[in-house]
Amino acid sequence: MNNKLLILAVIAAAVALLLVGIPQRTTGPSCPGGGEITPIHTIQGAGARSPLVGKTVTVSAVVVGDFQRKDHLNGFFLQEEDQDADSDPATSEGIFVYDPSDPVDVRLGDRVCVTGTVAEYKGLTELKDVTSVTVRGRASLPHAARVSLPMPDEDAFEPVEGMRVFFPQRLTVTDVYNLGRYGEVTLSSHRLFAPTEIAAPGTDALAVAHANALDRIVLDDGSSTKNPDPIPYPPPGLSATDTLRSGDAIQGVQGVITYSYGSYLIEPITPPEFLFLNPRTTAPAPVGGTLRAASFNVENYFNGDGCGGGFPTARGAVNLREFERQQDKLVKALVGLHADVIGLAEIENDGFGPGSAIHDLVAGMNAAAPIGTSYDYVRLPVDQVGTDLITCAIVYRTQTVAPVGEARFMLAGLPEMNRPPVAQTFMQKGTGAEFTVVMNHFKSKSSRGAYGDDADQGDGQGAWNHNRTEAAKALLNWIATDPTGSGDPDVLIIGDLNAYTREDPTTTILSAGYVDLLSHSGDGLNYTYVYKGEAGCLDRALASTSLARQATGAAVWHIDADEPPALGYGTAYKSADQLVSLYRNDPYRSSDHDPIVIGFDLK
Repeated sequence: MNNKLLILAVIAAAVALLLVGIPQRTTGPSCPGGGEITPIHTIQGAGARSPLVGKTVTVSAVVVGDFQRKDHLNGFFLQEEDQDADSDPATSEGIFVYDPSDPVDVRLGDRVCVTGTVAEYKGLTELKDVTSVTVRGRASLPHAARVSLPMPDEDAFEPVEGMRVFFPQRLTVTDVYNLGRYGEVTLSSHRLFAPTEIAAPGTDALAVAHANALDRIVLDDGSSTKNPDPIPYPPPGLSATDTLRSGDAIQGVQGVITYSYGSYLIEPITPPEFLFLNPRTTAPAPVGGTLRAASFNVENYFNGDGCGGGFPTARGAVNLREFERQQDKLVKALVGLHADVIGLAEIENDGFGPGSAIHDLVAGMNAAAPIGTSYDYVRLPVDQVGTDLITCAIVYRTQTVAPVGEARFMLAGLPEMNRPPVAQTFMQKGTGAEFTVVMNHFKSKSSRGAYGDDADQGDGQGAWNHNRTEAAKALLNWIATDPTGSGDPDVLIIGDLNAYTREDPTTTILSAGYVDLLSHSGDGLNYTYVYKGEAGCLDRALASTSLARQATGAAVWHIDADEPPALGYGTAYKSADQLVSLYRNDPYRSSDHDPIVIGFDLK
């Protein structure tokens, strides 16, 4: 053998050694090796977990979902041809092939042979460690299974895992919280409400919670990449002027069912049709009357040192740019309420001086207000109202109302961790009529630190319900003392009580004779907040009996809770282009709570 042939032989041997264990990807008319083909329904089995986990198998099926790109799912979905499906409705005919290493480029409708190892990944049955992929030609797509919401039980989609499906029904967008972060939209058969918004705590609420859990599917974007750019929904991409809101709808949803982190998802293979049934409004609905009051949780409005520095603070904006974006949106929302008195929750508890958050916010409102409108804020003779980082505040329009006497706040008798209520009596200029506004912010439902009676009791009311209920009782006792000395029975309790309509804190106040003004307006299914796809009223407008008779209407201005958080002031997780395209100086997603507006004809 001459030197040239020897060199070539050595190279060939080295290449052969390198190829040992490397997946062999070929194209051809049949599966390589002529080994036994394992039907996908045999791999899937009739349960949630494959009976063949850890086994090496070869499958021959049709590509029904192609998501091979590195920024997609690093794989594709296979489904048995219709004639190869079994007759057992409990076994799926589809499976995901996870193949991240330089795969053969398969296409929708390819008939493919794959050899790999059966695995379970976060509840999804798949093939991994793929050693062979062979494209054997083209085939008709298997039929799409018709599915619908709500599911009859929590495992109803397991028999179609990995398969083509079609939802013949119109589906409601019930959650857009993860749209910007993960490209996900949660869908349901109708708008979902927080269980204790519509049902009594305990058995009834838990039944609603169970029903809600069966009535949702996540529309994914076919990608495991975080922070997609562009954000896919609605096509051609989410922007500050082209939004997708909870309450909108989608029809023609078809794709492949998958499973991850305890939820079923659908990876679309054709673009669904979006129906924009919950459009933005440019102003609150009319509430009538000659005086308007409002309540608004401003979601951690902290202004640094008050001079453009001091960021990040304990909460809220992390830098001056974010703060300016936050302030611009909040000012648009607050001025847009056209209210004479506005109660604020979740504003920084740093006093009332020129550098304070409340002073800064009201200054912004005055700069943006129309000619003939100016605002001031209620002051208290303390540097901090209570000990929390956040507090309650009251703003008023100087042309239409005037404070009567001094403002008061409650501290004694209030359960720990509730922000002290702030009360101020106002006189309506022109009529001389008076009423007292009491602004509140009760303890949140977060379970951190909760124990004993304050631990989550499993009745749907969350943690700290006992604390909030005791706060409601203390509030009623305090109001009964006439803290502002007005001598007037007209009292309006507003604010974020962190309690839905059927929960103990709300019903405690209603049982004392107060009237829920929102429940007396519209169809009763109001909401100011959306959490995990469930809407409900955490914010309240509760009037004493005498004041309720003077109310002319109440409305929620849905500018925040239905909007994707990606459209807020925050700059994290956004590209340079998105910092522009996802932001607009408007009231939408200025906070995570919707504001309430109430009209009165005071006597």
